[in-house]
Amino acid sequence: MSNFKNLFIRKTLAELDFEAENHNSLKRHLTAMNLVLLGIGCVIGAGIFVLTGTAAAIHAGPAVAISFAISALGCMFAGLCYAEFASMIPISGSAYTYGYATMGEFLAWIIGWDLILEYLFGAATVAVGWSGYVVSLLQYLNINLPASLSQSPFIFDQNGWHASGAIINFPAMFIIGLMTTLLVIGIKESAKFNNLIVLIKVAVILLFIGFGISHIDTSNWIPFIPENTGTFGHFGWSGILAGAGVVFFAYIGFDAVSTASQEAINPKRDMPVGILVSLAICTLLYIAVSLTLTGIVNYKELNVAAPIALAIDKFGSNMMWLSPIVKIGAIAGLSSVVLVLLMGQSRILFIMSHDGLLWKSFSKVHKKYKTPHIATLLTGLLAAFFAGFFPIGLLGELVSIGTLLAFVIVSIGIIILRKSEPNAARSFRTPWVPLVPILGAVICFVQMASLPLDTWMRLIIWMIIGFVIYFGYGIKHSKARLKRISSESKKQYYK
Repeated sequence: MSNFKNLFIRKTLAELDFEAENHNSLKRHLTAMNLVLLGIGCVIGAGIFVLTGTAAAIHAGPAVAISFAISALGCMFAGLCYAEFASMIPISGSAYTYGYATMGEFLAWIIGWDLILEYLFGAATVAVGWSGYVVSLLQYLNINLPASLSQSPFIFDQNGWHASGAIINFPAMFIIGLMTTLLVIGIKESAKFNNLIVLIKVAVILLFIGFGISHIDTSNWIPFIPENTGTFGHFGWSGILAGAGVVFFAYIGFDAVSTASQEAINPKRDMPVGILVSLAICTLLYIAVSLTLTGIVNYKELNVAAPIALAIDKFGSNMMWLSPIVKIGAIAGLSSVVLVLLMGQSRILFIMSHDGLLWKSFSKVHKKYKTPHIATLLTGLLAAFFAGFFPIGLLGELVSIGTLLAFVIVSIGIIILRKSEPNAARSFRTPWVPLVPILGAVICFVQMASLPLDTWMRLIIWMIIGFVIYFGYGIKHSKARLKRISSESKKQYYK
C-alpha cells in the first residue's frame, strides 16, 4: 500500500517556492513584454503558416475559421487555468509542475511525458513547414533544391501512407540545428532574437491580410461547410471538430510561456500577462488569416506545407513583389516557433531530471551560458530526426492530442487546487470556478475524441514507453519519494 501511495506524492506550494528561490541555477532575464512576445512567437506560426491549409483541405474546408474559433474557446478556458497556476508556482515545468502540486507524482509524470510529445513533435512539425517556405522562396529566386533532399520519405493524408520518393528533409533538420545552437548560448540572446522575429512576422501577416482581402473569390467559400464524405472527421460538422483538434496545436504558445517561469524576472506577476495577452492577440489573427486564405485558394488545393505561399502565387504578376516578403516573414516566424518549442522541451526535461524522474545529466547547466545544454542538445537531435523523416500531417495530429491532454489535466488541477490550497496567495484567480475549468476540460476532451483512432493508438504507444521509463527508472530515483522514505525511516527509528 505504501508503494501505491508513493505514486501520488505531492509537492506543496511551499516546497515549490523554496526550490524557485534557493535551487534556481537558470538566469532570470525575461520581462512581461518578453513573455508576451514569447507567447506570440510560438503561437503565431504553425497555425497560420502550416496547419491552416492541412486542416482546411482534409477536415473542415472554409469552415476551418470555425475550427479556430472552437479551439480558441477551449484555449481561453485552459489559458485562464494556466494563468492561475503560473501566478502561484514560479517553477519551469508548466503543466508537469502543476500536476505535481495537485495530483501527485504519477500523474505529473504522465503530463510531463505528454509535454515531451507535445514540444518534440511540435518543433518537428513547424520545422517541416519552415522547409516548405524555404523551398518556395528559393524557387522564386530560381534556386531549386532537389526534392529528394527537401521532403519527407513518406506522405500521410486521408488515404493513409505513401512513399514520396524523397530521402530526407534537410532544411527542416537545418533550422532545428540552428535554433538548438542559439538556445545553448543563452535565454537572453534567444529572447532578443525572438522579439525581433515576432515584430517581423506580425507585420507580414497584416500585410498578407491587407492585400489578400482584394483577391478573395467568395465562390471559394461555397459551400462554407462542405458535405461530410461519410467518414467521421472528413468535412461537415465532424470535420470542423476534427479540424479544431488539428489546429489546436497552433495555440500551444501560451503553454510554452509557462515553461520559462524560472527565467522570468517576476513570474508570479508577469506569467498571467504573458499567457493571456498573447492568446488574445493570436486568436484574432488566426481567424482573419484563415478566412483570407480559404477565400483566395480553394480548400481542396491547400494540403501543402506552405499554404500562404500558394495563396500569394495566385495574386498575379503585378503582386509578385509581395511573394518574397511574405515568404521571408513566414520563414522568420516559423523560426521563432521552433525556438520556443525547443526551449519548452528542454525545460521540461530539465525540471523532470531535477526531480529525479529522468537521468541526472538532463539537469546539468552549462558553466558559461547557464543553460540546460545537455537537455537542449538531446531535444534538438530528436526533433531533427522526426523533422527529417516524417510528414507534417502525422506530426500535427500527434502534437494536437498531446496538447489537448495537458490542457484537460491542468483544467481539472485548478479545481483540486482550490480545494487543497484555498488560502494560498494568488496574484491571478481563474473566474467562475468550477465552471470555467469544467468547460475547458470538456471542450478539450471533445476535440481529443474527434481525432483519428490511429492518433489515439500512437498516443497510447507513447504513454506505454513512458510507463516503462517511469517504473524502470523514475520511481526509483524520485527525490520526493526518497525524501518521504527517509522521513518515514526516521519516524520508525525514534518510535
